[in-house]
Amino acid sequence: MTDIRKGQQPAELTREQFHERFMRQFTDPAFGSESEALARLEAIAFDALKEGRKAPITQRAGDEFADPSYDLSVDWLMTRNRIQTAQSQWKDASTRSRVLLVCGSDRNDGSCPGEMSKTWRMTQMAKEQLTARDMDVDVLDLSLMTSEYGRTIHPCKGCVSTAMPLCHFPCSCYPNYAMGQVHDWMNEIYERWVSAHGVILLAPTYWYQSPSALKLMIDRLVCADGGNPDPTTTHGKKAAEAKAIEEKGWDYPKHLAGRVYGVVVHGDVAGIESQRRNLCDWLDWMGLMEAGAQARLDRYVGYYEPYFNSHEALDRDQALQQEVRLVADTVGDAVVLLRKGELKRPEHRPGPRTK
Repeated sequence: MTDIRKGQQPAELTREQFHERFMRQFTDPAFGSESEALARLEAIAFDALKEGRKAPITQRAGDEFADPSYDLSVDWLMTRNRIQTAQSQWKDASTRSRVLLVCGSDRNDGSCPGEMSKTWRMTQMAKEQLTARDMDVDVLDLSLMTSEYGRTIHPCKGCVSTAMPLCHFPCSCYPNYAMGQVHDWMNEIYERWVSAHGVILLAPTYWYQSPSALKLMIDRLVCADGGNPDPTTTHGKKAAEAKAIEEKGWDYPKHLAGRVYGVVVHGDVAGIESQRRNLCDWLDWMGLMEAGAQARLDRYVGYYEPYFNSHEALDRDQALQQEVRLVADTVGDAVVLLRKGELKRPEHRPGPRTK
């Protein structure tokens, strides 16, 4: 067995350091009258950290898992059960077709910018087009992370690079109550991806890349591409057990395969082509199917023009608005074919490289 490399983790927080960080969330003087209560809560939180109470509420896994006696997080089990229900409904030919629209901008008028994003407007165009086709449309607005209390997507911890079976599907890294890493939105987002027959990503370009919220979601979806659906096989996060499993052979299941996708990327100066390619390459790798050439769009809005009137630039660009609607229609067409069994992925053939 390969060695497990150690030595990066810093020393644990001192009691004084923990106190400083814990109290930052109560800087508002209005909390001053509750100082004694906060001190009691702080003591409980510090004790949870020291004891590593990541998942304080658990239950026995049960017979459907490799180790029925292992205590699994109730949070994880609830998410997993919702995902299984969503997958069953996805397969059921009698359910309505469902398309997930992901608004990937960090900007909205409920936070500092004070104005909605152009991406949001494009998302509404796509929604109108698909709703008119009598499809269920689910809009996932990732900008809520910047404007809504308790909306958080925590970063991926990179379990995959230790061993793929250590990355559980759904992700079991969060919530981590001992670390205060709670409010993990991904527990809901996984279900919404699984429910969808089609997915359209709509995103602006930030410094040649995807916006922060979109990239966080993308990274946390790594568990859907090869992730381990049974955490009892690794007894939580036991790196040695995960390495041993992968060494014997792992099939890297693609939990989102078979859905169709479209992509709309826009920008003002540069970087749209590379972001669009990156997003499409990622979705291809995940096992989703491209809806067609007209479902891949990258365009500039007000090329090299000022920012203050960029919404007016979008108003004027009627051709772009129609192209966004065409992306939606193309994905809608592909979903119809998919559900009829007339749109299928090319037959999988073993490649020359195996992971």
